[in-house]
Amino acid sequence: MSEHFDAIRAALLATIPRELRAVKREIEAYPDEASVWRQVPGVPNTGGTLALHLAGNIQHFFGAILGRDGYKRDRDAEFARRDVPRKELLAGLDAAIASAERTLKSLSEDAFAGPYPEPIAKRTIVTSAFLVHLAVHLSYHLGQLDYHRRAVTGDARGVDAVSVRELPES
Repeated sequence: MSEHFDAIRAALLATIPRELRAVKREIEAYPDEASVWRQVPGVPNTGGTLALHLAGNIQHFFGAILGRDGYKRDRDAEFARRDVPRKELLAGLDAAIASAERTLKSLSEDAFAGPYPEPIAKRTIVTSAFLVHLAVHLSYHLGQLDYHRRAVTGDARGVDAVSVRELPES
């Protein structure tokens, strides 16, 4: 295996589960179930919506498409469901962590360097580039979730969302 492949896979294995664990900490930091779903003027998604979307997104693009694990995504429901208990949100995030880790560990170098198995926005995208995109997408929504939680609760404290302590040492 090439060093490039090993390095990118290791970076994705370190960052994607780290970001999903941070999403879990954000959801756990809301003071009650209702605040996870509270709307904030000018903010399109609640914390619960973001948690559902991120869990579905990772399980779909990693597990269902690359890992062929049978996951069935309902993207519309990710944005339409309300009042999903935190326990269910956290279970979905745990499933997303497992899906990403399992898929990344089993992904061959050829698959990583080749085209993603399905078109993305009607384009053929290199799998490695798309996986980095998914990591950035995850981080983008993690930031939105952090701001939603702070706006809803009035609590400016962070949850160590982008922890360098969770990155592997050399």
